[in-house]
Amino acid sequence: MNGAKKGAALLLSDRYPSFEEIKDVDRKLTEMRRLYYYRHDLFSIQWWFLLVLLIVPWIIWWKVVDKSRLKDILLYGFAITIVIVLLDDIGSELGLWSYPHQVFRLIPRLSPIDYSVLPVIHMLIYQYFRSWKSFFVANVILALGAAFIAEPFFVWIDIYDMDHWKSIYSFPLYIAKACFVKWSLEFMLSRANRSQQKPAN
Repeated sequence: MNGAKKGAALLLSDRYPSFEEIKDVDRKLTEMRRLYYYRHDLFSIQWWFLLVLLIVPWIIWWKVVDKSRLKDILLYGFAITIVIVLLDDIGSELGLWSYPHQVFRLIPRLSPIDYSVLPVIHMLIYQYFRSWKSFFVANVILALGAAFIAEPFFVWIDIYDMDHWKSIYSFPLYIAKACFVKWSLEFMLSRANRSQQKPAN
């Protein structure tokens, strides 16, 4: 009986890959991505389009950003970028979405959106809509445009694949992440200001 249990346990354990097997598959996948990037991706129409999206938003942002609030706005932009990249990595790892085209081969995510388009739009909303009500409404409008116009467009031009995802799922995430970052920053800054205002003993 014990022998049968040990045999069953061994059989079960054999169904799972070893770490060395995982690394081997990962190396093969890296090589496949390298070949795909150089033969199908680099200098394609989609590649040039993504390159423009990576550069142009920052040029526009620098022209219109309120320089007197630069530190505050950049702090918000840095925080929202971390959240955007984290959510993108989680979704990609879970197989919810994927990207047939990349600007940089070694960064397997949609860099122009994660590091340029979305952070810049979020920072401009943060700059121009300072009250919570206007900030929320502006982000609802952003979420509607991003989820139901931009995402389907990116699918149509073969830059974004919704493997196990729908635009309706994206809609609340666009709003939630912006509100979460704004609330977190305001909470931390208010705590910091209160601690500075306390009289020294």
